[in-house]
Amino acid sequence: EHSTEHIYNEIAYPLVEGVTEGYNGTIFAYGQTGSGKSFTMQGVVDPSSQKGIIPRAFEHIFESIQCAENAKFLLRASYLEIYNEDVRDLLGADTKKKLE
Repeated sequence: EHSTEHIYNEIAYPLVEGVTEGYNGTIFAYGQTGSGKSFTMQGVVDPSSQKGIIPRAFEHIFESIQCAENAKFLLRASYLEIYNEDVRDLLGADTKKKLE
């Protein structure tokens, strides 16, 4: 019953703050098919209140980078799907290809 904004602020925001300080961070969305994992992670563009955790995290990270002075950043992100024991890279060139 919570908005993606509320979920981000309560759960992901502190994690992303740690990432901007140099720590690794992982958000693991787990649940039954159709339970809302993809919507919560991706959301929709309009209305902006329904943006998911991923776009909110990217905005947060890039705003932090823009505000930082005298610092270099290396940003790596992965978006993996594990379904029926098959792992797929959803940011890869072929999202249907199974990873070993």
